[in-house]
Amino acid sequence: MDVIAPELLMALASGTAGAAGEQIWTSLRDLVRRRHSGAEPSDQGELTALAEAPDSAERATELAEVLARRARQDPAFAQALAAWRQEAEALEGTRAGAGDVHNTISGGTQNTVVQARDVHGSINLGG
Repeated sequence: MDVIAPELLMALASGTAGAAGEQIWTSLRDLVRRRHSGAEPSDQGELTALAEAPDSAERATELAEVLARRARQDPAFAQALAAWRQEAEALEGTRAGAGDVHNTISGGTQNTVVQARDVHGSINLGG
């Protein structure tokens, strides 16, 4: 399983995805709390840390890595997490992961620069 995009986790933890996002975040919390193979889930700390600082890319990355590790160790968790991810990525306002755009501008002098993703409509430059 691919690592869940930290941006997705941040959007859900911060509440920017609205009420539906809050429900998805709660379902992730419930999923994480489930015990696997009789062991205590070790990823609750990362989930709580991100909830306390939802704009922290570092905390979101840590949570994403812990979730991926647990998914590799527990096939039932992996299946449930994949279903959760599909539902979370379908929410408006949580677009992240595959298809990310990473633009780099360096050197020299630039005149007009446009950086965008998921443009729905026209972009007009100049007159």
